[in-house]
Amino acid sequence: MGRLRCAASSNGSTRRAPPSPSLLTCGVETTAAQSPAPVRREAAAFRNLITATVGFTLTFWAWNLVSPLSGAFKDRLDLSSFQQSLLVAVPVLVGSLGRVPAGALTDRFGAKLMFPLVSALTVVPVLLLIPAKDNYAAMLAVGFLLGLGGTTFAIGIPLVNSWFPPAKRGLALGIFGMGMGGVALSGYFTPRIAEHDVNLPFWIVAGALLVYSLLAAVLITDHPDRKVPEDSLGHRLGQAGRLRVTWELSALYAIGFGGIVAFGVYLPTYLKTWYEMSPTEAGTKAAGFALVTVVFRPVGGWLSDRIHPALVTAAALLLAALMAVVQAFDPPLYPLGTIALLAMAAGLGTASGSVFALVSQVTPQAAVGSVTGIVGAMGGLGGFVPPLVMGAIYSAKSSYSIGFMLLSDLALAGAVYAYGRMRTLRRDG
Repeated sequence: MGRLRCAASSNGSTRRAPPSPSLLTCGVETTAAQSPAPVRREAAAFRNLITATVGFTLTFWAWNLVSPLSGAFKDRLDLSSFQQSLLVAVPVLVGSLGRVPAGALTDRFGAKLMFPLVSALTVVPVLLLIPAKDNYAAMLAVGFLLGLGGTTFAIGIPLVNSWFPPAKRGLALGIFGMGMGGVALSGYFTPRIAEHDVNLPFWIVAGALLVYSLLAAVLITDHPDRKVPEDSLGHRLGQAGRLRVTWELSALYAIGFGGIVAFGVYLPTYLKTWYEMSPTEAGTKAAGFALVTVVFRPVGGWLSDRIHPALVTAAALLLAALMAVVQAFDPPLYPLGTIALLAMAAGLGTASGSVFALVSQVTPQAAVGSVTGIVGAMGGLGGFVPPLVMGAIYSAKSSYSIGFMLLSDLALAGAVYAYGRMRTLRRDG
């Protein structure tokens, strides 16, 4: 509370005391810390965080439109299992790789331009799914364009990073990362909406993206102190690629987020095959796994604001490694298998949040977008190796144990490296 600093003169009027060192407003003294400027800055930071998170969720829903309907497309177009897998993989692969240029372009042009622009452009392939759904080649082409929706991750990270101080950055980035729950929302709602009309999910998502792009053009603002690089896109990506830490973070994120993607893709198959669940029940369990990863991502960021994010990453990956070992022994699903899988989800979700808290601390502000693009791309691509390995091992050995042990080895290696090397990196002031 400010202190009243007015004194009465002989004629009943008021006279203000000298203002220094505080500010006076309507006779009430406020300290510099109570000045409206920091309050407006904080409000702008949260406005940008909320707007970016909503956009991330919507574009990721669009990015994942094909996967929940792939069974229907397989029947409609008489596809083989490989053709069905390729149909699902194309937008994910393009979206992952597209984060590299998207992040670098965000460094140059800012999120105020890039976020509404990419959101609006994603409307085009979403609507093109309507005429393309009866032709496999057309679906592949549209799926390529749909990958655009998966690039917004590399746009939002530098935006949020610029608006929040280091002490609050981890939690903010973790909250933004919850937008990856758009994939889970798509998996749950898209097939249910399609039961009413096969084209209805595309119209709804396209409309939501269009409205959002208009709102984002007004609500998103780049930080006034944002440093704009003047060198070329290729030069910035080359510089980011030459940083050792870029590839160290990429490896850690490929384990954490890659594990999330891998389980999102393969967990329903695993539950149906090994535990003999119905497709609906397996899908519901997989959605629960995805929800846990979404919830624990900001937990990883929040913890990283309090202790070094490398320590959080190491502990989270160690938990995932231990739970993978438990699951390798094929425990009964209730309760031990469920506990192991959900604890693994918590570890992977926490690690994916803490890794990007680490990105924000060890990367120059002007290069955050470029590094984010590369790290995000590696995380997305890392999710497609484990399902292929798990499927190949099961085909050869009729067991998933070897696959889970390989996952535990990778997670343990990541934990050791994060603790041994990454914790020595200086914390950003």
